[in-house]
Amino acid sequence: QVQLVESGGGLVQAGGSLRLSCAASRAFGIHGLAWFRQAPGKEREFVAAIAWSGGRTSYADSLKGRFTISRDNAKNTVYLQMNSLKPEDTGVYYCRSALAERVYGAWGQGTQVTVSL
Repeated sequence: QVQLVESGGGLVQAGGSLRLSCAASRAFGIHGLAWFRQAPGKEREFVAAIAWSGGRTSYADSLKGRFTISRDNAKNTVYLQMNSLKPEDTGVYYCRSALAERVYGAWGQGTQVTVSL
């Protein structure tokens, strides 16, 4: 089973930026990677996704323009660049494998993002 390791979370002031990374143990057998997040007291929600082949991307409508997903196929790694962060962006960000479009598999352990006022 593919192993996913997130990194890059931390504490940042509102208006700041962070770049999250998700490193996969392999790319074979998965369509791409996706990011989800879960704020305290809220359901886990989709953030963005990217395909290994062709680099097709998808974003949650509310995050378009602030978040950018990208990939480095040679490193089996996907990045999430988060700009103009707001306190409501606070939560645990999870990487997840995508087996096909909108078909998801394994979860990473998550990385905490905290945006302060």
